[in-house]
Amino acid sequence: MRHVLVTGAAGGIAAAIAGRFAAAGDRLTLSDYRAGELAGTAAALRAEYGVGVAEIPGDLADASFAEGLVAQAGPLDVLVNAAGIYPATPLLEMTAQAWDRVQDVNVRAAMLTTVAFGRQGRQGSVVNISSGAATRARPGASHYATSKAALEMLTKACAVELGERGVRVNAVSPGFVTVDSAANPVTEDYAAAVSVNPLGRRGLPADIAEAAFWLAGEQAGWITGAVLRVDGGSTAGAPSLPLHWSGHTDVQNGTPAERAAS
Repeated sequence: MRHVLVTGAAGGIAAAIAGRFAAAGDRLTLSDYRAGELAGTAAALRAEYGVGVAEIPGDLADASFAEGLVAQAGPLDVLVNAAGIYPATPLLEMTAQAWDRVQDVNVRAAMLTTVAFGRQGRQGSVVNISSGAATRARPGASHYATSKAALEMLTKACAVELGERGVRVNAVSPGFVTVDSAANPVTEDYAAAVSVNPLGRRGLPADIAEAAFWLAGEQAGWITGAVLRVDGGSTAGAPSLPLHWSGHTDVQNGTPAERAAS
């Protein structure tokens, strides 16, 4: 039985990740700034799986809280940095305060918890939850996209420095996942625009939970510094685009226009 700390676990993807570890019989410590929702998630996991679930509510934007979270949880085998915020802020309305809060929660907190995890002096696994925004900017998300790009580099940097301690550090990068989140709401228009992918469906929290669970386990024992894209293939390309030529191209004989000119 492992001891697993999941941040941002009051709901959404992080709660699904916690549930996947609970289903395997692992002991959990959950953290989130939404204390009431966190307590509800913990109670539901205890009732469904019969595992030990501790709660540590707090704001990861507070550096002292983030620095002490691992020690407060107790010796850990797995750390899942799933906490993240993505407010919509047009670039020309950006303030230092708005920018810093996103970086503090999405990047600095993950750095501080991972450093504390590495200092435990025991082997283990860290899984960071990134986003497709790490490689693809969008209006109103300059702070969020930057934070996720930084989180992916942080994943690699930590993997390099913590490998000799037996600590693996990887990331899961979800595509659009349907999540009912009061903390991070999205409109249906936005969801429809970003959820097109080759597999033809929106992601589910369980899709990301399975990936995080696998990366943390023994089957991924020789993987570190990796970013696993779990996005229905949206990173691979856009299946909704039309053919760039009005008709099919005859590979053997050339295009219709080339045949007419010959």
